[in-house]
Amino acid sequence: MKQEFPKGEIKSIQGRSFTIRGDDIDTDRIIPARFLKCVSFAALGEQVFADDRKELKGNHPFDLDHNKGANILIVNDNFGCGSSREHAPQALMRWGIRLIIGESFAEIFFGNCLALGIPCLTATKKEITKLQNLVEEDHTQKWYFKLKELSITNQIETVKLDLEEGAYNMLSTGKWDATSQLLDEEEKIKYTISKLPYLNNFR
Repeated sequence: MKQEFPKGEIKSIQGRSFTIRGDDIDTDRIIPARFLKCVSFAALGEQVFADDRKELKGNHPFDLDHNKGANILIVNDNFGCGSSREHAPQALMRWGIRLIIGESFAEIFFGNCLALGIPCLTATKKEITKLQNLVEEDHTQKWYFKLKELSITNQIETVKLDLEEGAYNMLSTGKWDATSQLLDEEEKIKYTISKLPYLNNFR
């Protein structure tokens, strides 16, 4: 089955959630260094948290059957710290993650996620703990995120979220998606190229 990746405006996301508890989970844990030699990102989803999963022998959150197909990840403080490798959000996205909510995110990780259309929103430690507990009480429940309201809800409980204005505007307008913007402006780009003397004088 072909995996669908984010594209254009991202104003809402819905699906099942699961948690990874712990502060300072770095990119070396999310995707170990030996996988950085890959020619493409396509297979990285299978290797996300590879060493942690091996150590926990099938009991890691990314291995549990009830988490398969979930697309919302709830984390704690300083998630994605460490080296600036873009492979980390690529691995999470290719596993199926479309939204991450936590106490805080490393700045470069946050930016790399935004460039892929994966919103990273924050809440207080108290609210994140509440959300993690709610998610773990029932793995089958569906959660609904709305960018405009900056909230996530299971239609019983609602948790308010925070997102910086710049990232909010990029997600709501689709400006995070540079590739799609270029494709949408193909005719204008071709016209501009046709008028460039340093390209056309040699034809």
